[in-house]
Amino acid sequence: MPFYTGNGDDGKTNVYCKRIEKGSALLSAIGDVDELNSAIGVAIANISNDGVEAALKGVQNVLFIIGAELAGYSGPAQRRTVGGGDVKELEGLADEYGARIGGINSFVLPGGSIGASHLQSARAVARRAERSVATLKGESQNKVIGVYLNRLSSLLFVMALYINKEEGVEEAHPSY
Repeated sequence: MPFYTGNGDDGKTNVYCKRIEKGSALLSAIGDVDELNSAIGVAIANISNDGVEAALKGVQNVLFIIGAELAGYSGPAQRRTVGGGDVKELEGLADEYGARIGGINSFVLPGGSIGASHLQSARAVARRAERSVATLKGESQNKVIGVYLNRLSSLLFVMALYINKEEGVEEAHPSY
């Protein structure tokens, strides 16, 4: 069985029985969520903290649910949708890791350790995915998706700071 079909060679693709333009806002949002999931996978591969890794693997599963929701999938494999409980879980994790690093009193430059740098990169992708979802307006029925992506970017930021602290890497600050 080949790993290609050629069905998208005309600039369109199938999204759950709908043929849509590859340049559409909907496909951009789905692609940004997919890229975010991949960026988190790269971060996981570069982090040696079991707690952070477990939390991020849970996030990756929710991102698959978000992708299916955005695509309009509602078949038997769609066991659940993203809800307020998912947002609360992210907020709890952000509070937990935030307490471990203490407060911050100035902006930080993205970077530090390799794992933290990948988390910062994933944070930026999460912000883009949030903006892409926001452009869908009525196309995305579940308004919690945007909230989830917003909280996820905050969690990724806090986790990056935590990983740097855990690895003894001092944060760099912009000079104005």
